[in-house]
Amino acid sequence: MGKLPLQTPKEIQANLKALGFIFKHQVGSHRQYERPADGTRPRAVVTVDVGKSQFSKNLMKSMIRQSLFSQDEFCTGTPKIPVPVPEPIKEGKR
Repeated sequence: MGKLPLQTPKEIQANLKALGFIFKHQVGSHRQYERPADGTRPRAVVTVDVGKSQFSKNLMKSMIRQSLFSQDEFCTGTPKIPVPVPEPIKEGKR
């Protein structure tokens, strides 16, 4: 990809959703997105500080490492291998 594009929290969250991550929970301004393990990739959790206006190079690199995707895939929201979309968990009566 070349130079690392610095993105906003809104862009990062859209990319994570496109890569199959789902919102897990939030503490303060930190949101956690999880991508369950499947046949191609292990489970991954990415923490996004939604209080920032734009992420620094170091924070971008940290989120990319957490995602287990390449820089190219993470910044575009487009995986090289198609990502199966996880089905929402349905709660039933016990």
